[in-house]
Amino acid sequence: MRKLSAVRKIAMLCGLLLSISLRLFTGVALVSVTLASVTLAGVTLAGAAWADEECKDPIAQWQTREVLKARLEQQGWVVKRIRIDDGCYEVRAMDEQGRRVKATYAPATLTLLELEVKHDHQAQREHQNQREQQNQREPQEH
Repeated sequence: MRKLSAVRKIAMLCGLLLSISLRLFTGVALVSVTLASVTLAGVTLAGAAWADEECKDPIAQWQTREVLKARLEQQGWVVKRIRIDDGCYEVRAMDEQGRRVKATYAPATLTLLELEVKHDHQAQREHQNQREQQNQREPQEH
């Protein structure tokens, strides 16, 4: 998820600062290590708390991935994968217009929490070709 990746970037920056401080200030390395460790621990704990706020639905109330997939396919999406991230369902799919989509849903209510749409013209053309091929096959099946 976007929020967690920002926290990871901050944690990586803290690690980089730690390694630089060890190289530049060998006399005060212990102070630098302690300061960087405290900063890194704070960022990690804040990130865990921030990520934990996303989905707190009890597992017993979760709807299945198949229900979510069926609902999205009814909207014209082609679901590539559904995984669990921070207690939420994270969906990677192609929407009805052929755009790559990353969406986050609450697992109990299947409420959309976050939607990221990527405008990829090549993917849209491929999606259009797939739809045309599917439409050509349908008259033969009846």
